[in-house]
Amino acid sequence: MTIEAQKSMATAATRSPRWYGIPARVAVVTFIGTLLSFAISLLLSIVGIVIVSVLRNVHPDLRVAYRQIALPMALVAGTLVFVFSVIMEVRHYRQTKTLSAIERVS
Repeated sequence: MTIEAQKSMATAATRSPRWYGIPARVAVVTFIGTLLSFAISLLLSIVGIVIVSVLRNVHPDLRVAYRQIALPMALVAGTLVFVFSVIMEVRHYRQTKTLSAIERVS
């Protein structure tokens, strides 16, 4: 294969980044991060409430785990995941766009 053929194959294989992929990736990462943080905080809060109720010899009220612990923690974690995901995706987009432009020039 000639050098020109290799260059044309390399430029055909890479494509410039698309900006409309950013919101979809941010939404998916935010949803998964929020869901995971809700599940983990709910598990830990249920375990904590059960332990405290056993130590105090009272019936556990697990509604507290959902309403006052897991949901607020998931909302805070989801907000943080959203912000950091937007920052990372924009940074990745700009870097990929710059590298694509450099690759086209050379």
